[in-house]
Amino acid sequence: MGATDFINPNDYDKPIQDVIVELTDGGVDFSFECIGNVNVMRAALECCHKGWGESVIIGVAGAGQEIKTRPFQLVTGRVWRGSAFGGVKGRSQLPGMVEDAMVGKIRLDPFITHRLPLEQINEAFDLMHEGKSIRTVIHFGDQ
Repeated sequence: MGATDFINPNDYDKPIQDVIVELTDGGVDFSFECIGNVNVMRAALECCHKGWGESVIIGVAGAGQEIKTRPFQLVTGRVWRGSAFGGVKGRSQLPGMVEDAMVGKIRLDPFITHRLPLEQINEAFDLMHEGKSIRTVIHFGDQ
């Protein structure tokens, strides 16, 4: 299980969901939308396989935006699932995750790509918007 191919939508003249369905002989088992774009949310559902494909919406869309698709996309067995905070149950699971991180069972440092002082917080946002950082830690004071 895992990602085996990467597709640039700009390389095609038709909707990316159509390309994915063709390349995968009917659609993918799972798709994930992580950026909060309602058009990508629709494409993520529509590239799933009829009968069992599942699309997980992780990204948060802008206030007031709505997802639109044809009911046929759902009645044919596809599933649309939302996943706030990765599906973590904050009260019951988060303390254990923090403990795991503190004792080294979960390694967080590899995900920190930048460490910047508070004065450079705007640069941190620029890096994020440009896709050049995974996680930036902002230091307050003389740290």
